Amino acid sequence: MAIMEVRDVRFTYRTRYQTVEALKGVSYAFEEGKLYALVGKSGSGKSTLLSLMAGLELPSEGEVLFRGTSTAAMDLNRYRREDTAVIYQSFRLFPLLTVAENVAYPMELRGRKPKETRERAARLIEKVDLPPSVLDRFPTMLSGGEQQRVAIARAIGGDARLILADEPTGNLDVENSMRVIRLLADLAHRDGYCVIVVTHDMDIAAEADEILRMRDGVLTLEK
Repeated sequence: MAIMEVRDVRFTYRTRYQTVEALKGVSYAFEEGKLYALVGKSGSGKSTLLSLMAGLELPSEGEVLFRGTSTAAMDLNRYRREDTAVIYQSFRLFPLLTVAENVAYPMELRGRKPKETRERAARLIEKVDLPPSVLDRFPTMLSGGEQQRVAIARAIGGDARLILADEPTGNLDVENSMRVIRLLADLAHRDGYCVIVVTHDMDIAAEADEILRMRDGVLTLEK
């Protein structure tokens, strides 16, 4: 069974002045152990689709299914906290928390003890190829590439098996971009996560197992 599936999903934005159909009957099934790239021009619907899979919105029509259960039937706060993790272009680390505290945050939300979270944070920092010395630093003391790797460590700290990344390399240089996307590929291939990356960079997309393109709210498979 797919970990994430969208079935004939439509989403419409309505304002006082216009109605925009952002998604037009999108269907696809996403499996664990794979890295997916979602590409397309601005306004094509890719970020809208990602937000629906993240449980930030519900579709206007159709279904978003996590392990066979519709998000419309879920406690979305719990789903966002426990079942999925989102990585952003801007990192979104807590500036007043240390690296260790940032990584431990989703674990603490699930009731883990401080000693346990500190030990696991150290293991996760090592997993994303950062030295133990960063644990007690604050995010502003790190480079952009280091901050994004901390964000990835935080994402996998909460035990979510679905990782959604919205332009995770958008603020990084080429070297750090490739390091980040290969780290995400390793999480999919070695550890069995389902990783879905929104990107405009076709060099980044080329690292994916499947490339999906959004055009005017319609999804097609390229690779």
